[in-house]
Amino acid sequence: MTGGNGPEWRSPNVLVIGVGPHARRNHLPVLLDEQRAGRLGTIIGVDLVETQEINDEYVRSTGSSAFSMVYLKKSDTGRVTLPPPTERLLDGFVARHGIRGVVVATEPSFHLAYAKWALGRGLSVLMDKPVSARVNASLDEGQAGLLLDDYDELMRCYADAKLRNPGVVVSMMSQRRYHPAFRTMRSLVNEVAEATNCPITSIQSFHSDGQWRMPAELVDIGYHSYDQGYGKASHSGYHFLDIVPWLLEAAEAPGKELDEVEVFSNVVRPRDLLRQLDFDDYRKIFADFDEHNRYSASDLWRRVRHHGEVDVFVSLAFRSAGRTMTLGSVNLVHNGFSQRGSVLPNQLDLYKGNGRVRHESHVIEQGPFQAIYFQSYQARDGAAGADPAGVGGDRHVDVHVFRNRALFPAWESHQHLRLDDMDGGLSPARGHQENARRHSMQEFLSHLRGDGLPVTSDLAEHRRGCVLMTGAYLSAARRRRGADPVVRLDFRRGSEIRLVRNGAVRPLPERVEG
Repeated sequence: MTGGNGPEWRSPNVLVIGVGPHARRNHLPVLLDEQRAGRLGTIIGVDLVETQEINDEYVRSTGSSAFSMVYLKKSDTGRVTLPPPTERLLDGFVARHGIRGVVVATEPSFHLAYAKWALGRGLSVLMDKPVSARVNASLDEGQAGLLLDDYDELMRCYADAKLRNPGVVVSMMSQRRYHPAFRTMRSLVNEVAEATNCPITSIQSFHSDGQWRMPAELVDIGYHSYDQGYGKASHSGYHFLDIVPWLLEAAEAPGKELDEVEVFSNVVRPRDLLRQLDFDDYRKIFADFDEHNRYSASDLWRRVRHHGEVDVFVSLAFRSAGRTMTLGSVNLVHNGFSQRGSVLPNQLDLYKGNGRVRHESHVIEQGPFQAIYFQSYQARDGAAGADPAGVGGDRHVDVHVFRNRALFPAWESHQHLRLDDMDGGLSPARGHQENARRHSMQEFLSHLRGDGLPVTSDLAEHRRGCVLMTGAYLSAARRRRGADPVVRLDFRRGSEIRLVRNGAVRPLPERVEG
């Protein structure tokens, strides 16, 4: 099935696996808008039976008669492969409702199982980041190494599905690839590379979630939790491990292709957090801390001993034929500046609200020719403020571009670009990242309708991001047991499995390690 012009093609039916806070905020509003416009048919949500009350209420609140839910027990799920009864259940929904697309928005460690199942049925997939997560990845080298194996396995499933149905796509929701500022920066990097043959020589990325969790919440809150032995790098952190190689590729040239990356990471875990601010500190800050805190200091210390990373700083060296082309850093913070001011949260879920604010910056140096500075800073939780596009506002994005005009008189020495300069003022008041996610969703739906647009964030282009994520976790796990934390991995652009080339799948090269 590669396309069609009948009504069933213009309003395809979709399965949404995982109807949590992220999906309710980002995926489902777009799907429901498309449904109301007649461009999408039935929506079937899939989630755990424990979520039934909140999700049934959410479905009722949408007013959609073509949106329903099905619920699974925890025992019906699998992190690598779905149990046969669950496959049969989902297969039944696919057959009865003519499902053509699957949105995978589950907790990250279940992405792989649902994506493999969907591809095995010839269904296109829109999948949340990351490609996969492994329990205890930041604690155990064996688990960390499986992250790259997961990507390769999924690519083989994708290649098989493509052989049977060339119209199948797997799109990763890495929304910065759709964001007008990042697309502008990539174009600027490519322009200077074309003029000078100079790669990106250094790149620094920083992101803070601004989500302050009270000590008890380290244990009690499951969404974006640390109790599975992974954390920030598997949550919002993947966006930055993905966007760095995506930007680097814009300046790669013959003879300067990146073929190896050296990775070195440091992490903060919940036990570190409990030293940064201990119980006595919390009592001084919050008079009612003991009233609402469920655990003793010793009990909490015991409960979080195998938790994953809260913050992770990753140092990178990208090489070509043994020479360093680019130095980089990806610094990821969950425990950053926040506007939370109480022990009790405003709501049980901390995904949005409760003082969560985002700070993000990127610095790109292209030798002596160009420097690009991206800044996006929120001061408040929400859209309040006289100038949402100004510093501290919900839509704040500044890009400063500096160029060597002494050598190239046609270049401007400095440009200051704001969001409206790059997207024509189209971003909604909700926020620029939400708009980028909307573009990702709409592109995927256009594929289900057979419109044939190119895939901006195809799974086939994500191996390098998975390499960086694997390296970050391998380094953290090695450091934890006192081993050498420096990891070297194959970073060749051609090391992705090609989907179909002369009817065959290209094998992977040997991994560089040691």
